[in-house]
Amino acid sequence: MSLLGGTQQPSYLLATLKADCVNKPFVQRCQDLARVIEDFPAKELHAIFPWLVELVFGSLDGTIVGWNLRHLPDRIPLEFHTALEFLHPSGAMMKLVYKLQAEEYKYDFPVSYLPGPVRASIQERVLPECPLYHNKIQFPTSGGLGLNLALNPFEYFVFHFAICLIRHRTDSDHLASTSQSAYFILVDTYLKWFLPTEGNVPPPNFSNPGGAVPSPAPRSPSISLTSYGTHPSLLKRHISHQHLVNVDPAAQEIWRSETLLQIFVEMWLHHYSHEMYLKMQSPHAKLEALHYRLSVSSTSYISPGLPGSLHSYQESFQPSEEHVLVVRVLVKHLHTFANSLRPEQSSPSAHSHTPSPLEELKRVVIPRFIQQKLYIFLQHCFGHWPLDASFRVVLELWLSYLQPWRYIPERGASPTSSEPQNRSVAERWAPFVQENLLIYTKLFLRFLNRAIRSDLVNQKNAFMLFRVAKVFSQPNLAEMIQKGEQLFLEPEHVIPHRQHRLLMSPSLGGSFLSSWQPSILDTALKVKSHVYSLEGQDFQYTQMFSTEARSLVLRLAQMIIQAKQTARSLSDHSTDALGNQSFFSWFGMTPTDLNNTYPGNDIDEVGYDSIKKTDEHLEKALEFLCLIFRMNSAQLSQFTVKLGNVKDENGRNHLPDCVQTENGVLLTDLGRKQIINGLRKFDIQYQGDPELQPIRSYENATLVRLLYQLSQALNSRFADSMDAMCKKEDFLGKFCSYHLTNNSPAWRMSPVSARGAFHQLEPRIRLRFLASYRLLLYLFLFYFLFGMISVGPVAATLLLLIGYLLYAAAMTVFTDKWKPHRD
Repeated sequence: MSLLGGTQQPSYLLATLKADCVNKPFVQRCQDLARVIEDFPAKELHAIFPWLVELVFGSLDGTIVGWNLRHLPDRIPLEFHTALEFLHPSGAMMKLVYKLQAEEYKYDFPVSYLPGPVRASIQERVLPECPLYHNKIQFPTSGGLGLNLALNPFEYFVFHFAICLIRHRTDSDHLASTSQSAYFILVDTYLKWFLPTEGNVPPPNFSNPGGAVPSPAPRSPSISLTSYGTHPSLLKRHISHQHLVNVDPAAQEIWRSETLLQIFVEMWLHHYSHEMYLKMQSPHAKLEALHYRLSVSSTSYISPGLPGSLHSYQESFQPSEEHVLVVRVLVKHLHTFANSLRPEQSSPSAHSHTPSPLEELKRVVIPRFIQQKLYIFLQHCFGHWPLDASFRVVLELWLSYLQPWRYIPERGASPTSSEPQNRSVAERWAPFVQENLLIYTKLFLRFLNRAIRSDLVNQKNAFMLFRVAKVFSQPNLAEMIQKGEQLFLEPEHVIPHRQHRLLMSPSLGGSFLSSWQPSILDTALKVKSHVYSLEGQDFQYTQMFSTEARSLVLRLAQMIIQAKQTARSLSDHSTDALGNQSFFSWFGMTPTDLNNTYPGNDIDEVGYDSIKKTDEHLEKALEFLCLIFRMNSAQLSQFTVKLGNVKDENGRNHLPDCVQTENGVLLTDLGRKQIINGLRKFDIQYQGDPELQPIRSYENATLVRLLYQLSQALNSRFADSMDAMCKKEDFLGKFCSYHLTNNSPAWRMSPVSARGAFHQLEPRIRLRFLASYRLLLYLFLFYFLFGMISVGPVAATLLLLIGYLLYAAAMTVFTDKWKPHRD
């Protein structure tokens, strides 16, 4: 029997299980699978393992959906808990994995389904730095298709579990139930099981007569590969001595933990743009790859049609919100995992005991596993994410990584992520801040640029700005960042060519830990190696507290003040609109607003509470920015006075900034920025005949057309009579003019659209307001209530007309400015 799962014909057991999937309910199928896994030997189970993995997680090409764990909520309790129990680290599926692991079976995983950068590197015959891929690449034999990874059962299972998040994506993903989905819970369960904060990794729940489940054995590659950024002789030396690492029983203790973490990081974080991919390729690696391709171009095993060039990688990857949320779970747990190392264990100089492999993993898990890839992932998101409120998930991921002090597990209690009472950042976190300098400084400046282009009047955008400003204003954090920048800019420290990659990258061993070396004592060299390993030796660093950055902050402060005034103006305008409504506005007899559904529409959309919260968040954000950059309040007061005096006669902001040219009015750059950020705008108003405006959603289309025809007939028949009546100076003339004439307002109208606007001053009968659904509803309720007290329709109509005539007469006497049917 072949060791590769795809070469064996389906057995009778496999055919029976496939038939059961069609005929039996979900819960019974899981129970039957658990019994099969318990009763049958590994030789029989080997044939069903790839099929079972596809059944659970779906096929790689998307033809099989699987159990759809990402959208399996807890609303179906029986199926939900059955799936979680079956896939639990101590459940039936993992028992099957350990059974097959003991027999050292291998299963093929196509390289074409790996993340784009890794796939392009392997197809180019350049070995990725991650040890996960070493000695696993299977090149196609004669007639074979594509490259494959030969994975052990545990790796094969975790690869499919991880890729389930980024494949089978649909546009109908709902984030409301993400944290309650089976997939989300399983990610958290696997992390807590294989990366425990207390104790050791639980042993496999599997009875193996030969002892513990073995760690993966070394495999020789089919052909020699060029090591990524490392001389080929290092690769040969590593292969010849790799068995020494694998026989170490201490290293075997946590091989599952390392494998799980490496796969999660590779599959979830190893996505970035083509430009970033090219920048990350070292010149040395490119030269070696070129020499290698020239030396082997005539060999028979290279397929002529094999894709892959350093310049052919063109992956356009946009992570989903769910993807980012799951990565945040990973980051939060790794912080908790790393912080669970006791102080006496975390000190490299401690000689009281030999650290266990798990303790060693806790010490290096952040810098060695996720630091570089998370930075690139976040930078990709900052550059490609839409300018909308969905950026909040990326923001929270970034802020979670920046604050490891929030995830310190308390002994005897569950890990806490709540902010401590004392917001001051302890000095013990200075090395973390300095060794992650770019994630603090460069991404902060990129966020400021995003904030300047965002609509800060939007409550969600204002809250995001408030969150970032609050985090960076924590006492002592700004000083730590400044110290890190000073260390980086010290000129006396010079790093030799390519030394930064050797400092930050593990050797090509099967484990990150097997090659771990003592930390560099020179703090400045650590900071420099961090920056150069992420951005390259030619990187031009922009200081977070430089003059350029401070001018950016001042621009943002100006935008904040403008946004605060816009929010208050919106609130005041809506309040005025609501206050000016008459008693009969409740019956739909208000002026028809051609640009909004009803008066006060803007404030109804966002809500008074939202406007208030927006103002509070912007006020606090401005205060925190002053603390971070030590800005003088006098500087901000100048902005406030300058902007506060720019008001028109109505107490509202002017139109967008524009200039008069020979071709008409032209927006300036400032005016465009004001419109883009929602700070100022032209009122877009209907300029034609009010009776011919588009039918609104709150109007009955049939009634609008009928009433228009009736109005036209009446106006045509009585036009002269109405004109004569309205020209009279007595009470009857004013009463008729009050109802039949109209003067269109020109408040804040665009200077372009104001020209040629339709102004109807002739007396006209307008009955369109009777087509309003709201008015019809109120009339129905009016007649219904009067019917309840035995008042007939005729009497009720007379009462309604008398009441309105009295009201209209009073309004005619006291004012002639308000026009009830004004368009």
